[in-house]
Amino acid sequence: MKKMSIKEVASALQISTATVSYILNGKAKEKRISPELTQRVMAFIEKNNFKPNHLAKSLRTGKTNVIGLIVEDIADPFFASVAGHIENVAYENGYKIIYSSTKNELQKAKELINTFRERNVDGYIITPTEGIDGEVQKLIEDKLPVVLFDRNCPNTKVSYVGMNNFASAYQAVNVLISSGYQHIAMITLDSVQPQMLDRLKGYEQAIYEHKLMSLVKKVDYHTAKAHLIMDELERILQDFPQIDAVFFATNYLAITGIELFNKLKIRMGEQLGIMVFDDNDLFRIHQPSVSAIAQPIQAMSQQLITTLLEHLNNVDKYLPQTYILPAQLIIRDSSKKSIV
Repeated sequence: MKKMSIKEVASALQISTATVSYILNGKAKEKRISPELTQRVMAFIEKNNFKPNHLAKSLRTGKTNVIGLIVEDIADPFFASVAGHIENVAYENGYKIIYSSTKNELQKAKELINTFRERNVDGYIITPTEGIDGEVQKLIEDKLPVVLFDRNCPNTKVSYVGMNNFASAYQAVNVLISSGYQHIAMITLDSVQPQMLDRLKGYEQAIYEHKLMSLVKKVDYHTAKAHLIMDELERILQDFPQIDAVFFATNYLAITGIELFNKLKIRMGEQLGIMVFDDNDLFRIHQPSVSAIAQPIQAMSQQLITTLLEHLNNVDKYLPQTYILPAQLIIRDSSKKSIV
């Protein structure tokens, strides 16, 4: 069925296109259009399955009521959960979400921002890749509301919602130490992203304070495959047999590590302590269960969309806001020397 235009709706009802437009945009009362006529127009467009051209509407109103969400990987449970919470709150406030993944690639992140600009989205929620600071700054200069999360652009005055990665990592490593582990290795990403650097600094601070040996293995995000990570981790365990605990900087590194430990029949907790940054359902149901730092997903999502909505309501006055939310350290069997 061919789509009807506003002009065709107006012609069929023998009224002006302006009247149809006012009714569709919720301005019937403001323009003193009678309830009877409003009802007649709404009944007609419902019967004929009329759908307004959203691009044309955005050109008239300057708004699309669409928010662009750009994350590292929408398939990752953390980002998927955040997206789900944001989508629900956004919908309740009259906005829809379109989202995509950067896979941590700078060029892809730039292309996505340009694509969302072309679609005239009203605001942006972004987990920035390395080197994206300039594009974020341009959005702000063009009075397009932006909120970053999970990681920040330290040299850009932009709103940010995150957690204290340093303090969380520091606390987690201290739990391992207080449980009796003395040779703790850290498996992390070879990255200069602020959140990864803070997790590393938290580990190193705890190790330094207790005068223990620091052992850090950095994995390249783009080239590392699960089997390569396994090979590297197995090599570390062979080269440093004194290692009695491992702190993983991300949950996907930990999942690969756990697969290796199971393969090698290493008893987690009793034989090798495990602590992970960023919880996962797998860690709760795995035997033994895995200790982890749980990010405040619901609180973070609520704060993200609340902050963006505030910016959307004050587009001419962008005042950057920073919210650092507390994480939850969940102690399970993998960080206990004796498992009952």
